[in-house]
Amino acid sequence: MTQRVGERLDGRFGRLWAAATTSALGSGLSTVAAPLLVSSLTDDPVVVSGAFATAWLPWLLFALPGGVLVDRVDRRRLMIVVDWLRVAALVLLGVCVGVGLVTVALLYAVLFLLNTGEIVVRSASQAMVPAVVPRDRLERANGWLAGGTTVAQGMVANPLGGVLFVLAASVPFLVNAATYAVGAVLLAGIAGTYRANPAAGTRSVRADLVEGLRWLAAHRLLRTMALLIGLLNVTLTAAFALLVLLARDRLGLGSVGYGVLLTCMAVGSLAGALVGDRLIAAVSATWTIRIGLLTEVALHLTLAVSSDAYVVGAGLALFGVHSALWGIVASSLRQRLTPPDLLGRVGSANLFVAAGGNCVGALLGGVLAARFGLTAPYWVGFVVAVLVTAATWRVFDRATVTRAYAAQP
Repeated sequence: MTQRVGERLDGRFGRLWAAATTSALGSGLSTVAAPLLVSSLTDDPVVVSGAFATAWLPWLLFALPGGVLVDRVDRRRLMIVVDWLRVAALVLLGVCVGVGLVTVALLYAVLFLLNTGEIVVRSASQAMVPAVVPRDRLERANGWLAGGTTVAQGMVANPLGGVLFVLAASVPFLVNAATYAVGAVLLAGIAGTYRANPAAGTRSVRADLVEGLRWLAAHRLLRTMALLIGLLNVTLTAAFALLVLLARDRLGLGSVGYGVLLTCMAVGSLAGALVGDRLIAAVSATWTIRIGLLTEVALHLTLAVSSDAYVVGAGLALFGVHSALWGIVASSLRQRLTPPDLLGRVGSANLFVAAGGNCVGALLGGVLAARFGLTAPYWVGFVVAVLVTAATWRVFDRATVTRAYAAQP
């Protein structure tokens, strides 16, 4: 695998990165503010949890057809239109909050629209990357995208969202609207046309959707990675859904300590994103994937047995590095191997599988802990990670991954 690491990327990618990072900041603000807002409107736990369900539902309903749309139209223009629609929805919500007319139903509707748009924007953005970045710099580009999102969403938006909500409940949503507007303006400044297939749209949506799924199912390497992400998301989401209880009951940490644990993971993710292209080039994509699988095994075991907050924090930081590297490799391989006119559909299929894993994991974690104890989800995650690592170890051998990097889509 030959890469030119450390080189600068051009202005088109710079605008795409700036738009993605700015939008990630705004999305993070709303992610923090939405549960605060709904909990200020009602004490009903079903209604509060319904906000999370409403945010996840579009990923299951629209991820696959969203990929068809991304492959049929100009991807840059599609993102601009979606961003302006999201601006309008957030301004409406912010104004209603400000004048005291907000309702739970309105909040649900806006969250549903925002996350439907996020599906399309994320899929279109990933599909645009190979059009503005040379193949030998995909790892660097994906590292910058991951790093920008980590800083904006995980390290800035989380604390800032709470502060802005205290200032005025409408402010986080209005600031989010402003970030989407900035993102749309930045995207408008990218020259060129980004429609993968000008003849697209002559077939039915179902036919296009099936074509993308069949292509992914027939590609052993990408199919395995998609299934891995979905399966491992089940156990990881189950684990992280209960991390706040583990921090309190096993580690003796309060809310600040729990926040520090999450910060450890964010710092690890940022470090992995910043040096990801160099690390992958040094150890190879094969060993990046394999070491990542072993890291997941180690994390579940650490969470299951350790009562030392420093050990758990170190484990989460290491996992953050792995998650960034895994994301870079997975995105880069998908962009290298997928035909341009299928990038939207293949990328959205991965989003659908990942979201399905998250939804199942969120439910599974609570069920296992309630029936077998707090550490049960971590032991189940450990066993699953060991089995998955053993079953897929040979799939990611050096020869297979090297051929993947050399292949033309």
